[in-house]
Amino acid sequence: MTTPPAIAVLEFDSVAVGTRTADAMVKKAPITVFRVGTVQPGKFIIMVGGSVAAVDESRTEGLRVGESSLRDEIFLPDVHEQVFDAISRKRRANTGDALGIIETCVIPTNIAAADKAVKTADVTIIEIRLGDGLGGKGITHVTGLLHDVEAAVEAAVAVASKPGICVNHTIIPIQHGELRGQIDEGTEFHK
Repeated sequence: MTTPPAIAVLEFDSVAVGTRTADAMVKKAPITVFRVGTVQPGKFIIMVGGSVAAVDESRTEGLRVGESSLRDEIFLPDVHEQVFDAISRKRRANTGDALGIIETCVIPTNIAAADKAVKTADVTIIEIRLGDGLGGKGITHVTGLLHDVEAAVEAAVAVASKPGICVNHTIIPIQHGELRGQIDEGTEFHK
């Protein structure tokens, strides 16, 4: 898949409202639906992309239709290629010295934090995990030189720190070889 000019991600606490909202968004503007569906614990996620104007128009309709159940949302008019690849389940190698982890209790904010991280410093996104197997959380792993990982995580946490959103983060300055290998393969316990 080619990285679109813009993406929007909306998270709802109602599957019914989320589904109705996804339908309204697709009908409102010419967008591509990348993913829609449920994640634990009973949340509904909509991820769409396309031209900046179309995604913005579709997102605005989604906010209007799903307002009563909306938990979180983002609009990224210039999404970074690494972010789009990672949310499309493409992995990059864990080759840096340091490892940074950004964890949020909602998915859209985690994607926005990852986008800010990779645009702030010379880091590589190893993976972005969203929802299932995480109780609905979002987790981003970045790697690079320590000073770059520190700058990226600091910028990501600043974006994610908003009322009602829980954020956790950590930096491992020098990864142990065994941990590096495990994270390089993926962070799901059951593969």
